[in-house]
Amino acid sequence: MTPLRTALTSLGAVGAVGAAAALWGVGIERYLFTLRRHEIAVLPPGSPSVTLLHLSDAHMAPWQGRKQRWIADLAESVQPDLVVNTGDNLGHERGLDGIRNAFAPLRGVPGLFVHGSNDVVAPSGRNPLRYFSGPSSHSKTAGRLDTEALDAYLTEDVGWTALHNTAASLSVAGLRIDAMGVDDAHRDWDDLDAAVDAQSALPDRDAPRLLLGVTHAPYRRVLDRFTAAGADVLLGGHTHGGQVRIPFSPKALVANCDIPLDQARGLSEWSASGRTVPLNVSAGLGHSIYAPVRFACRPEASAITLRAVPDSSERPPRG
Repeated sequence: MTPLRTALTSLGAVGAVGAAAALWGVGIERYLFTLRRHEIAVLPPGSPSVTLLHLSDAHMAPWQGRKQRWIADLAESVQPDLVVNTGDNLGHERGLDGIRNAFAPLRGVPGLFVHGSNDVVAPSGRNPLRYFSGPSSHSKTAGRLDTEALDAYLTEDVGWTALHNTAASLSVAGLRIDAMGVDDAHRDWDDLDAAVDAQSALPDRDAPRLLLGVTHAPYRRVLDRFTAAGADVLLGGHTHGGQVRIPFSPKALVANCDIPLDQARGLSEWSASGRTVPLNVSAGLGHSIYAPVRFACRPEASAITLRAVPDSSERPPRG
């Protein structure tokens, strides 16, 4: 075989592999919705277990029926005691139509939510190569979404509590669960002082409880501050797990924030101020309508079973 023919054959093979990968990522994997199950021993000794459903980054468009049905089925398959939604629910100006279909079966389940930018502004097309140079910039021409309608639906209809730069307390399965949350840190809408101060002002701080730190974008400054403020579990989204990954690699190629790339998806640990706590970063349920692909990174939700620590164990000291 001549050198030219060898080169052409190699080029053709590379092209075929690329085409097959694109076909898989665009036509198949982005529909392979996956439920990740985790267990964390973090509740006060003697507490009953609590099932937490972590949803993130639905980026919903009204025509995405498969996604809507899969999310709706989680109410029965997971039977959560608590839902935490870490934002970017909308992916289209009529995305709330799909969110209503998806979340309706979760009505009445205690829940908490924070905003991502795509709960406020519409997505826009971007050059994906720019993500390799750092967190993405913000489009100045993106249209506004109906955030008020989304929030009204989530709070008044579904019954969840907003955590935008504030804190709240819920009773879940007989356990007090406190949570502090911030608006989208990727857009610099977070106010950590306000969130931590609101958490400090919650009554009966010495009562046995669980304290959650909730953010859309898991920037280091947010995770560090929540850990120092006494959070027992940290929850975030935003990264899409990298969205396109090298198969079997523990690291994402990009995270679109400053979290370490090997913590851009899944359950890990975060250490700050002498404490180490569990961190779950959801790879999310969707993608921008301008980048309809998932490769080696299936869309996902997380079902986290929170269990009591044994009586002999010590929980990390709160700040």
